[in-house]
Amino acid sequence: MNQNKNSLTEFEKSLIRQDMADHTIQGYLYDLHTFKVWVKDFYQTEIDLSQVTSSDIRAYRDYLIKIKRYKVASTNRSIQAIKRFYAWLSLSTNSKEEHAAKNIRFMRRNKQTKPTVLTNKEVNDLLRVAGKSPHGLAKRNYALVQLFLQSGIRVGEVVQLQIRDLLIQERSGHLKVVDGKGHKSRVIPLNAAVRRALNSYLNTRDNLKPEDHLIFSKRGSPQTIRGLQKIIQALVQRANITRIAASAHTLRHTFAMNYLKANPSALVALSTLLGHDSLDTTAIYTQSSMEDLSDSIERSDLNFMEEE
Repeated sequence: MNQNKNSLTEFEKSLIRQDMADHTIQGYLYDLHTFKVWVKDFYQTEIDLSQVTSSDIRAYRDYLIKIKRYKVASTNRSIQAIKRFYAWLSLSTNSKEEHAAKNIRFMRRNKQTKPTVLTNKEVNDLLRVAGKSPHGLAKRNYALVQLFLQSGIRVGEVVQLQIRDLLIQERSGHLKVVDGKGHKSRVIPLNAAVRRALNSYLNTRDNLKPEDHLIFSKRGSPQTIRGLQKIIQALVQRANITRIAASAHTLRHTFAMNYLKANPSALVALSTLLGHDSLDTTAIYTQSSMEDLSDSIERSDLNFMEEE
């Protein structure tokens, strides 16, 4: 018992030296304490954790999955804590053998289902309330919603946009994301709807300079990520959209789904527009939703066959 306590204490010190976040350290320790309790129950006696085998850890993983019914993320978090502990233990004892958790596999995640998006009616409702925003914010809010819906841009990218990142002409236009996710830049074309909305908004601002931020708060300062999220959340609430928990990211999903609907074979182009590193990330928009799967099963010919 004391040996286990000492090893966990030393493990905690090693995590602190690595400058890990407190909540991460506490999460590891909680998972290891739970594992230690299971080991004692499994062996019906207290044993040194260094004596645990790979088979024991696999049995524990099965226990989490089949008995505790842990979700994939929770199970993998526990396995990660165990892996990290035994890797540290092996290093601290200068062991020449592979540690017990080295070859323990994480649970595989099922492919993500299609993200939830706004319906056409919900989009119209959101644009309507945005265009009726009080306190002189109607044109800004309408342009902001159109920007999300028509470009699929991320919230964090919007707050960085400056006037010089925009090119708006009568029949064409684009914006440049200078520092997107992964510090990658990209250019996003702007359609007529968002060009009109942005022009209308920019016409309300005086003495624009190239380095000015595109979206300002009502106090005239550059918007923050949290500020933009709160604006969209407030508009969603005013539009009475309750079917899903809609957010600014929902508007990004809505753009992506509508783009693929109009351009079914343009997955690579969509990946470029969204700034994804991998097509695998973009492919979530091609997955069938649970509603789609349920509807297809209901439409099955076998559904209409009954026992005579």
